[in-house]
Amino acid sequence: MASSLDVLARLAAGAPIDAPTLVLVAHPDDETIGLGARLNRFTDLLLVTATNGAPLNMADAERAGFASATAYAQARKGEQARALDALAARPREICFEVVDQACVDHVGDLADRLVDVLADRALVITHPYEGGHPDHDACAMAVQLACAQLGAEAPLRLEFAAYHQADGAMVSQAFWPDPSAPEVRPAMSTDDLARKTEAFAAYASQADVMSHFSPDREAYRLAPIYDFTRPPPPGACLFDGFGWALKSGDWRTRAAASAG
Repeated sequence: MASSLDVLARLAAGAPIDAPTLVLVAHPDDETIGLGARLNRFTDLLLVTATNGAPLNMADAERAGFASATAYAQARKGEQARALDALAARPREICFEVVDQACVDHVGDLADRLVDVLADRALVITHPYEGGHPDHDACAMAVQLACAQLGAEAPLRLEFAAYHQADGAMVSQAFWPDPSAPEVRPAMSTDDLARKTEAFAAYASQADVMSHFSPDREAYRLAPIYDFTRPPPPGACLFDGFGWALKSGDWRTRAAASAG
């Protein structure tokens, strides 16, 4: 298996990566925001999307002009396909079809399903545990649990930057600093930026969300070992301010129960 330093250097440089890789994202669009400039560099990539992108609460769907959660989920799946085409990425794809914002109640099941599909992977890349979105945090936890189950056979665990809260504001596409896991940022070519800009535009239903991010920014690092019984490293959780019923303290209680 390649070392973390070698993989991170290749990601930063945009070099091909031959190691069999699994990328786990919480929602359609996370792959483009977090890793879009590099998805076409993997020669053996399995892209796993944890949710169908449609919360039970219809607020997001109705705001985007959809009359049902099913129609909204189908639209987001189509947008993901168009985004991957724009990125010239050709991964194998799996969707676990968890309801958006409900991953915390399926952490144990997600980990078990990941164990099955990680068996032939040398790398796994997912979200950090930073309190940005409860589904992001659940993906980070599921990957850490799955790798713990696999023990010595576990793939190298990396993560891409998403978003978190610092000083009362949202910080996007940058990690909460961890001295044990320094981040790298890519040298993004003109072609990379053009492809990723087109992929951003493919997510028409997520235009408001995408406006918080820039196509020219990505960051990657070796994933730290997280303690999911404690608040995420930034301390405050951004999603506590979203007006959702699920709060961070409840997330930790439900995550522990789901993981068994």
